[in-house]
Amino acid sequence: MNSRMLMAICFGCLMSLPVLAQDKDKAPSTGPGEVVIQQEGEASYYGEDFRGKTTANGEKFNPDKTSAASPDLPLGTQVTVTNTDNGKSVDMKINDRGPYVDDRIIDVSKHAADKLGMTEKGVTNVTVEARPSSQTTEKLETEIGERADKEQEARDKQK
Repeated sequence: MNSRMLMAICFGCLMSLPVLAQDKDKAPSTGPGEVVIQQEGEASYYGEDFRGKTTANGEKFNPDKTSAASPDLPLGTQVTVTNTDNGKSVDMKINDRGPYVDDRIIDVSKHAADKLGMTEKGVTNVTVEARPSSQTTEKLETEIGERADKEQEARDKQK
């Protein structure tokens, strides 16, 4: 077999493989017509003081991993957090409750805060989006979808 034929076969095999890696710093595209939960407000981050403490879902908190706390999104929800001051986005899972400070909608781990470019200020304006299609279980997909639909209906009534 000549080298050109071998290269063509290898290239064909590579092109047929599914894409397994995603850039987690970019928000996934929303499917046509998909309604999402969208929250806007302030984010803060928590770090070393909470290292090793048990989160609301039973995991040990690690500030070197990407995770978040929300007062109202279901535990396990996959969200995209976007820093509205610089446009940086990070995908993460809600695994804890908080923040317990007025006007803040999410606490993120130090690792996530680094990716969002917010560690210098400590607090920043963000948009948090939860898409039904991004959830890891059928139960969460249904729950997020139903809540997103209710929120959309409320927005439509206000128009």
